[in-house]
Amino acid sequence: MAHRENYHRIAMMLTTRVLIPERMDNPALPAGDHAAALRGLERINRLSRSAGILWSPIRGLAEKRGAGDGPIRVLDVATGAGDIAMEIARRAKRSGLAMDVQGCDISPRAIDFARERAKRAGVSVSFFEWDAVRDDPPTGFDVVMCSLFLHHLSEADAVAVLAKLGQAAGSLLLVNDLRRSRAGLALAWIGTRLLSRSAVVHFDGPQSVRAAFSLEEVAELARRAQLSEFSLTRRWPCRFLLEWRRK
Repeated sequence: MAHRENYHRIAMMLTTRVLIPERMDNPALPAGDHAAALRGLERINRLSRSAGILWSPIRGLAEKRGAGDGPIRVLDVATGAGDIAMEIARRAKRSGLAMDVQGCDISPRAIDFARERAKRAGVSVSFFEWDAVRDDPPTGFDVVMCSLFLHHLSEADAVAVLAKLGQAAGSLLLVNDLRRSRAGLALAWIGTRLLSRSAVVHFDGPQSVRAAFSLEEVAELARRAQLSEFSLTRRWPCRFLLEWRRK
């Protein structure tokens, strides 16, 4: 009976979005805890193949680019540890595709972490600070992408940021994030504990699912952001990919 009541409570809790500040977003988080959380998120991104979700449409765009048109310029927004941006750069190099990959984040500590990671790995990716909510859209990028960022935002900020990223994307906008679901919550609870010892990751993982948007909610956000003719597909594990191309 207790198990059934608990299952019902969780199911009811996920019918509506619950946005609570995540510990990772706290600027007062000790540096060691912040670095441990970034390393945990790297492992989660690797297992969930986040870069793979984004790579196919980026590769398709790059393959259509003429040899004299220069490299595809890619921006990873809210890059965190920079691991996804670095993996995109690695895949581009292996594929022989000219690509200039950059990452940005509001957190100077995340940017320092990502720069050091890229330097040690010998991956050519540059990073800079940028506040996606408050700053003007960056310019000169063919592809703008972000992973596991949208669910951190209020509904109003999510609309504003999607519109801003659409303005910044010269050709292609890609948004990869969680879908709010019971399966996603279970995977987040189990996965964060298997893949990281960080208490920050243990708290933030399940909370991210509670704060995530449903597919219907994402579609409505995109429409409000004036992203016409977008595609929205389910991706493993309990993710979605929003893809919008400039006409």
